[in-house]
Amino acid sequence: MILQICKFALLCIYAIESVVVMGKLREIAAIVAENISGDGFHATPIERLTLVRSSTVTMPMPNVYRPQFCLVVTGKKEVSVADHLFLYVPGRYGVITNDLPAVGRVVEATPEQPYLCLYLDFDPVMLGGLASRVSLPKEPLPPIGKTVCDASEDLLDAALRLLRLLDKPAALPVLGPLVEQEILYHLLTGPAGARMHHVTSSQGRMAKIGRAISWIGKNYRDSFSIERLAIEVGMSASSLHEHFRAVTAMTPLQFQKRLRLQEARSLMLIEEIDVATAALRVGYQSSSHFGREYLRYFGEAPARDIARLRAHASET
Repeated sequence: MILQICKFALLCIYAIESVVVMGKLREIAAIVAENISGDGFHATPIERLTLVRSSTVTMPMPNVYRPQFCLVVTGKKEVSVADHLFLYVPGRYGVITNDLPAVGRVVEATPEQPYLCLYLDFDPVMLGGLASRVSLPKEPLPPIGKTVCDASEDLLDAALRLLRLLDKPAALPVLGPLVEQEILYHLLTGPAGARMHHVTSSQGRMAKIGRAISWIGKNYRDSFSIERLAIEVGMSASSLHEHFRAVTAMTPLQFQKRLRLQEARSLMLIEEIDVATAALRVGYQSSSHFGREYLRYFGEAPARDIARLRAHASET
């Protein structure tokens, strides 16, 4: 009998928490919608805050995700990093701790119920200062620099207060950094805290992997060996290979290849350059080699893929 009462009490608590969370999500969605004029990415007066809207499902689009916090408010989205698939639904947030090539697509959205989300890029100085004051249990090195978690009521409340400042320009310079710190605090003390804590130190393996990721991002057009990269960041080749794969789910050379292919796709789509020129611009010496790798990664030959993307853009 006591056990049944306890179970019933827990169910009541969960139900109340769910109602509170849904209420906060509705309010967040209303503010996001008020500050967005149409589909796409929208900068805000808050330096690191971006709002996103999509009224339709989208095709899988590759991108390099920056270290950031992403909260989905309405609709659904899938993001794949190598062989890992992450599903975002309302009330779930993602944390990315390192630059990561990923492929994302909105999988649930309509004009009446669009996909809405917000991105908050991490301020490394603010994050590092907070992490030094937050005690965390020692945990093993977290795999892959991305995760998706359920947002707590406290985290949603802080996000809501940050959005409310969009209508208070006089208060924004004073209160904005304080609320941003509160969001980071809830992230650091939440399920993704250990992963975030690892990247705030200027020493150690995770910091060196971060430098390796940054180095590849600047030099992805040039050929390099794992040995040269290891020298650049001060690690042994074997240690670099092991820990780089743990953080990105890719080897350094696979990481480089994805950066090259994603950049080439963007060049052909946005600048409307031909396949051979795009291949050379991102570091390929052979157009046929580029075409084979493009086909394996995107599932279609370059020219056909770009034509399909343009047709889809015209339709939507």
